[in-house]
Amino acid sequence: MKTTMSGLLRRMAIVAMGLALAACASVSSTGAPTIAATDTIAVLPIVNYTETPQAGLRAEAIAESLLKAGGISNTKRYPATVSQETLFEPAERQAVTRALEWARTERARYALTGSVQEWRYKVGVDGEPAVGVTLQLLDVQTGNVVWTATGNRTGWSRSSVSGVAQSLLQQMLSPLTRG
Repeated sequence: MKTTMSGLLRRMAIVAMGLALAACASVSSTGAPTIAATDTIAVLPIVNYTETPQAGLRAEAIAESLLKAGGISNTKRYPATVSQETLFEPAERQAVTRALEWARTERARYALTGSVQEWRYKVGVDGEPAVGVTLQLLDVQTGNVVWTATGNRTGWSRSSVSGVAQSLLQQMLSPLTRG
């Protein structure tokens, strides 16, 4: 009887841990297109809807790196000029339409864009990091959305926002990558 009770307690603990971890992240996405090895993905501006300066730029850099690490070697990043002295993204970063035109001149097949809804440490005793992002993959020629994903993730009090963002973006981008 004692063995059965300890086995039951162990199973309950595993289920509770699984539920706690599942509550920390949520990702929803559509079916991803098959990306050929010769396809180029242009990384366009990711719009920052948060109060955190340059969150969109940070998400772009992480997303581009994860695409390359996932086997998509042909990436190009929209060449926006950002002054090192300003904390906020210039208004031209929000001109995704102009960036899409640039992607066409670069002969990119797809363009990755999106928005950041949350990029901060929560207020409270533990100050857990929280990230919320939406991504869209556009067919550059038509401008149509061919894939979209939205997700959010929180971390533990000793986690960093960039680490939580990397984990979330990796999970979100995994349908597009080969790794």
